[in-house]
Amino acid sequence: MPANPKVPMTDLPVHAIEPERLADLRSRAASCLTGPAAAKGGSVHAADALSVLHALASSPATACDALVLLHELQVHQVELDLQAQELQESRAELESALRRQVELYDHQPVGCFTIDAKSLLHELNQTGAGMLGIVRDEAFGLPLDAFLSAESARRLGQALASVEAGTPGVSCMLSLSRRDGDGQQVLAHVGADPAAHRYLLNLMPARPVADGRQDLRSLGA
Repeated sequence: MPANPKVPMTDLPVHAIEPERLADLRSRAASCLTGPAAAKGGSVHAADALSVLHALASSPATACDALVLLHELQVHQVELDLQAQELQESRAELESALRRQVELYDHQPVGCFTIDAKSLLHELNQTGAGMLGIVRDEAFGLPLDAFLSAESARRLGQALASVEAGTPGVSCMLSLSRRDGDGQQVLAHVGADPAAHRYLLNLMPARPVADGRQDLRSLGA
């Protein structure tokens, strides 16, 4: 009688195995990996697992069980590899999207700032750093009030208080001075930062109109 042809591992009818039997095999394998060996690390676990499979394969009564377990481990390894690949791809996509958002933030035509209740600068874009006349890395922790006139600092404080009281957004005009001394009138809009107990501030140069007054229409003034 001819010998049975070798059945490829991928053709094993694993899915036809009763769930109770698979659970029993997992339980038996896990019981062999408990105790002192379980605390020796992942490499030792792998060696112990191979020992369990070898022990099962060495006995005709459990050889089929060994093949079933080995196939299940192989499928599980493929699943882990696919999951790891998907995670890497997702991370690459997220990092690319984050870089894109940073680029858009930096190149906004208005100064974008994140400040706290004391007007200390926590975040700003390149446009905002240019409006202050400083390098962005030097701005963190500086009070924005230092670049405002006394009256403008008071207005900004009132705007922050209004937002804190629940107003969705507050607009006002501020006198902003660069570090080199040059000044300009800017239109400011303040809103709550949804990610932290801080405030989002946008500044844009005020546009003069024909009669020389500042155009406040964009601020609802």
